[in-house]
Amino acid sequence: MEPRYKESPARDSFPSTLAPYYQNNNELVERPAGYRLAVILPCFNEEAAIERVITDFRDALPGAAIYVFDNGSSDGTADKARKAGAIVRRVNLPGKGNVVRRMFADVDADIYIMADGDATYHAASAPTMIRKLLRDNLDMVVGIRNHQSNEAYRRGHKSGNRLLTSTTTSIFGSGFTDMLSGYRVFSRRFVKSFPAMSQGFEIETELAIHALELRMPCGEVSTPYGARLEESESKLRTYSDGFRILKTIIKLFAMERPFRFYGLIAFGFILSAIILAVPIVITYLETGMVPRFPTAILSTGLAITGAIGFITGLILETVTVGRREIKQLHYLSMPPVSSMSMNED
Repeated sequence: MEPRYKESPARDSFPSTLAPYYQNNNELVERPAGYRLAVILPCFNEEAAIERVITDFRDALPGAAIYVFDNGSSDGTADKARKAGAIVRRVNLPGKGNVVRRMFADVDADIYIMADGDATYHAASAPTMIRKLLRDNLDMVVGIRNHQSNEAYRRGHKSGNRLLTSTTTSIFGSGFTDMLSGYRVFSRRFVKSFPAMSQGFEIETELAIHALELRMPCGEVSTPYGARLEESESKLRTYSDGFRILKTIIKLFAMERPFRFYGLIAFGFILSAIILAVPIVITYLETGMVPRFPTAILSTGLAITGAIGFITGLILETVTVGRREIKQLHYLSMPPVSSMSMNED
């Protein structure tokens, strides 16, 4: 039977091609006509929660294809996902970054909804996030985690997220409140222009910096964030993964802002050289002699190293600008989600 469509009270705020709604379980569920939706779920040993996650997203987005990318689980994650009706793919390389790389490469859609398979993210918020993506013509919408209990979002994780987010903001500019959230909605051109070089949980950092570097239009939506099921175990290691994320930020700082990165290093060397040289210069002006040759040589070496660092940053900045232009042109070669041709169901 064909779904029975109803007009949404918010119809006037959307283009006519985005307005069809239909009744599902006595609730109005948005289904953008003509768009191919894909829910992509990276999973590792999520047997306890994966069926619930698939069911929740199917209720929230009945027209979406649901993919589960199993990262070599040793439990029944893949079997339960198939039983629940998801399309299951296996990724042998360990790490969330490797899984995201495969998801972005293998899944073809117009709009991508990415969440974890642990039932902590609110699937019912997905239509709101999609609505914001389409209404504001964005390339990424991040679900800001709004938690009610410490079990859902431990204090150490919360403070670490704030520290890493503020560090990224100070380097790459303002853009995100919850940079490490795993709940996101993407346009096709974001997904197909993202290089995905990370291997583990630092992938969220790379996603954020990629958007900031290309100045992509992005948005945020506050979503409920719940605690894991008792049978489910977190894969996030607070200190080791936090260190890897910080390491990724520093690496991307050097790659994407080389003049600033190497300029700071050069400034440190030159400042040290000046501090060491001042007493020597004063003594020379007073006596006409240079009494501390080793210090003078060290000061000269530091000054030369600083100059080399400055020139290195200048050269790499030129290379980075050229590489960024290529990435920007590839991004612009794909149409925005709002201009894709849409056919009525």
